[in-house]
Amino acid sequence: LPTALKHAESIIFKRLSERLFMTPSLLFAVLASGFIYGITPGPGVLAVFGIGAARGRRAGAGFLCGHLLGDVVWCSTALIAIVGAREVGSSAFDVLGVISGAYLFWLGWRAIRTQRRSSDAPQGAARHPFWHGILFGLTNPKAYPVAVATFTALLSSRAELLTWSMLPTLILLSFIGGLLAYAILIGVVGAQRVRTLYQRHEILITKLCGVMFIGFALNALAHALPGLFGSKAA
Repeated sequence: LPTALKHAESIIFKRLSERLFMTPSLLFAVLASGFIYGITPGPGVLAVFGIGAARGRRAGAGFLCGHLLGDVVWCSTALIAIVGAREVGSSAFDVLGVISGAYLFWLGWRAIRTQRRSSDAPQGAARHPFWHGILFGLTNPKAYPVAVATFTALLSSRAELLTWSMLPTLILLSFIGGLLAYAILIGVVGAQRVRTLYQRHEILITKLCGVMFIGFALNALAHALPGLFGSKAA
């Protein structure tokens, strides 16, 4: 009985220490991942700027409120995949990190080479921005791979802390990060100066985001490749 009590006590202490240790760095990384995923220029951001230019801030806010549902679904799916890979084994997570890093590098390189406006920009305003946002967010083919790549890149250095018990907290924090990003977008989407500045420097903004994506890619590869080579050497 004393041995069983000590074992139970050690398990409880381990769980508590995991939660306490994840608070300062891991949770901030998830919050930042949700924020970066939400605010980085892509099909959704281009769509909301187009709708805002045509119908104003309220229509843009409606679109983003609907789009947020898609973000929650894809970010949750990405976090489930990341935690699942970590629970299966560090090698699986490292493989995911290499794939994500390569994908982010490809996205960044393509953005840097951008020469004209993206064809993803909407040609007209949606009649029902909220429902259009839901459909847009749930059917965007780039949403899941970008979510997996972004979260993996920022969480790779803290992979050993990820457990299934943390998943609800991770999803909630990614949602809060995305909400903060969308609050900023709603604040600026209706401003004429912002729309003019974005349209005038859209190519430059896209190229800078490409540089950021390549930075995330290098970070993911820096943490994943040593793990893979180390496991092979072992």
